[in-house]
Amino acid sequence: MIFEGVESKDQRRALGEAFPILGNEYPDLLVLSPDTSRSTGAAKFRDALPERFLCTGVSEMNTLAMAAGLALEGWKPLVAGFSMFVCGKAWEPLRNSIAYPRLNVKIVASHAGINVGPDGVTHQMVEDIALMRAIPGMTVLAPTDANQVLPVLRAALDYEGPVYIRLERHPMPMISDANQKYEIGKALLMRRGKDVTLIGEGGMVFAALEAAAVLAERGVEAEVLSAVSIKPLDNEAVIESARRTGAVVAVEDHNRHGGLGSAVAEVLCLHHPCPVEQVALQDTYAESGSADQLRKKYHLSEADVVEAVQRVLLRRDS
Repeated sequence: MIFEGVESKDQRRALGEAFPILGNEYPDLLVLSPDTSRSTGAAKFRDALPERFLCTGVSEMNTLAMAAGLALEGWKPLVAGFSMFVCGKAWEPLRNSIAYPRLNVKIVASHAGINVGPDGVTHQMVEDIALMRAIPGMTVLAPTDANQVLPVLRAALDYEGPVYIRLERHPMPMISDANQKYEIGKALLMRRGKDVTLIGEGGMVFAALEAAAVLAERGVEAEVLSAVSIKPLDNEAVIESARRTGAVVAVEDHNRHGGLGSAVAEVLCLHHPCPVEQVALQDTYAESGSADQLRKKYHLSEADVVEAVQRVLLRRDS
């Protein structure tokens, strides 16, 4: 790893630490857990504010329906569960009971992507961005690291309407400013460059930064953006960076169809056509294994980002 000495922390731990803080800041906040309070950190909210915590059992569809009802009563419900189940299994009530009436419900989904590792394919949610992006009125956020969990949650709770927040399981290096506030609809500039643009989400931003360091040794200056807001995407930042570099690589722990790469391509196709490559799952499911093993096998490593940059530069310069 190029960035030696960078502390790593998993976003679930950061979520657990954030819960009591948010409970005190937002007196109308309720937390609902479909029997995943230990895994998501929601148990810390339960311990601090038991009167505003609901364990709904292993029943994500009912959990989201309950959250909809609580929102109609003036509460600010937050559902904390596994991505595969709160947006996969429960997609229908999420769409019909929350998004369609545009209710003020926040869905915080951990265990997204193949980052889940040894939990296996049944828990590795690699379709969630596509599912959530397709829902009218749904906001989709992916904090860069553990440092960003609290500011992104604050931004979501201050926003009126449904929000989906994508978190990952495996510890990741903390590369963002812990004191930085976040505004929905904005990307974060992680590294300035002039030769190629790398746009990543969540833990894949670090892979993009590692790739950028390798590329710099070869004389290629990569610009790195963190797409914290996947929907709405920061179109201005994406277009402006693409105009400077003329080549873009989208980097995501998600299937190649319908995710961040698709969102970036949609914007650039309309406003600034240029060569675009993707580092993503190639329309496949993964398997059990450590997160590092899986990212290497399924071509989501920094080496794969470097190869994608080589391809996109060849296309741009040919």
